[in-house]
Amino acid sequence: MNLAFGQGHTVIKFTHKLSSRARKSARLALATLAVATLGVGGFAYETRAQDADQTPKTLVLFGDSLMAGYGLAHENGFAPKLQAALKEAGHDVEVINSSVSGDTTAAGLARLDWALVEKPDAVLLELGANDALRGMEPSQTRENLAEILEKLRGMDVDVLLAGMMAPPNMGAAYGDEFNSIYPDLASSYQVDLYPFFLEGVAAEPGLNQDDGMHPNAEGVEVIVKRILPAVIGLLQTTDAS
Repeated sequence: MNLAFGQGHTVIKFTHKLSSRARKSARLALATLAVATLGVGGFAYETRAQDADQTPKTLVLFGDSLMAGYGLAHENGFAPKLQAALKEAGHDVEVINSSVSGDTTAAGLARLDWALVEKPDAVLLELGANDALRGMEPSQTRENLAEILEKLRGMDVDVLLAGMMAPPNMGAAYGDEFNSIYPDLASSYQVDLYPFFLEGVAAEPGLNQDDGMHPNAEGVEVIVKRILPAVIGLLQTTDAS
């Protein structure tokens, strides 16, 4: 009996007549070899499947200074605090902070394509505060956010839209038009809405930095605690999709 090895398989050739007992032993050896080979292949497949299941989800934070961590030590910023809270809640998530201080909705739209070169599992979208602070036309803010949501929908990415509110000094008419943007778009694009990103923190001196606009470390803790259930809901949506 000769053994010949081909690419990806083993060939057993009988070159002379064997006794009945020898042939039986050879067949048993061949069957054992086949089972062992299949077992290794099955193990490799199972390992690859387990590795895929254990790959953490990716959540991109796409916003402005409120999520970029303006004025804070890195460890006190929104991104690391949110990731820690998700881990404590039992969710293995890689939080990628693609937020830029000073960004308007127009600036966010302009950088969206290269910021999301690799498709994430989900996006937390928080933009618009700088539009209102600069008195930009709410119609333009609405148009920019709609285009961002359109692009994300085209990528088949689940989104949590974080709403913003116009400063009171902009007047009631401006405020009404601006504040309606977020619930309207969430309804139109069928995405989750967190109505006001700064809920529980805005206008609270003890939770903001000296500028009165950006949350301090304690303020970030409040935001994370409040928004966490909505973020977990977003991640559960990615499981179902």
